[in-house]
Amino acid sequence: MLTRRSFLAALAAATTAALAGSPPIALAAPPTVEIIALPHWPVRNALKPVRSYLAALHGRVRIIELDAESPKGERRLSALGLKGHIPILLVINGNYQFKRADGSPVTLKDFPAKTVDPTGVNGTWTVDDFKALVDARLGKPGQ
Repeated sequence: MLTRRSFLAALAAATTAALAGSPPIALAAPPTVEIIALPHWPVRNALKPVRSYLAALHGRVRIIELDAESPKGERRLSALGLKGHIPILLVINGNYQFKRADGSPVTLKDFPAKTVDPTGVNGTWTVDDFKALVDARLGKPGQ
């Protein structure tokens, strides 16, 4: 006859044995987006749609903002292998270079393409590229 104590011990042993072969349950960390940018008005203006999009995600993305001219910003750019005058750099989970769904490369550096930029430092990325990359990391359908 099984006692309550031996039944609970057998149940605990069976549960432990069943879970031992299972992969650990891990909660996915939210994506991290770093905005490393100059604090000047054309940059702030170009980043408005990016910041609006991130704000609409209501905390589902961890956001780090760095002034590219500050010592901390310069160290971060250097750690990413970059130097020189970089008005905007968007880093998602430690990367700023990606491939679009069609396989073409996209680099989230400098002003967005086709932006009215007084310095003419336009990159090849668009705000839609940035949104698609973040959405993919959030696991949104269709991404």
